[in-house]
Amino acid sequence: MSDFEHITTTDSVKTYDSAKGVFDALLHEIRELSKKKPDATLSKSKVNLINAVLIDLLTILNREPEGKYLRVLEDDDLPQVSDALMMMAQFNAALMAFRVRYYKRVKTGYARYENYWITEDFLEERNAEEVEIEDDDGGDQQ
Repeated sequence: MSDFEHITTTDSVKTYDSAKGVFDALLHEIRELSKKKPDATLSKSKVNLINAVLIDLLTILNREPEGKYLRVLEDDDLPQVSDALMMMAQFNAALMAFRVRYYKRVKTGYARYENYWITEDFLEERNAEEVEIEDDDGGDQQ
């Protein structure tokens, strides 16, 4: 039994970490472009670049409650910059929810807390450490 309501996988965290920085940079560029030309149509190469990142993110976000609202950009009917920005803003909100759901402050010692991704691997390591601590304490008490 876990103390945590939500648990993810180490692979999901790796995907998050590898794609988040690229996604943030693309989102920034689309926001800047939207300020200048919101009605401009994105080129096919830009849509393909954005979709490559969105597809990676969908591998982790489609299992989340927010995932049902996420879609990649249409590459047959190229979107306007403002449409791409709206879609990417939804992905950004889902990424923030993912982090809030799975990245937690955990007590690691007497009045000491550290942030951890709550993954199956983290819980296994934590349980092993707790068992070791219990064994050490039991041995010292005899």
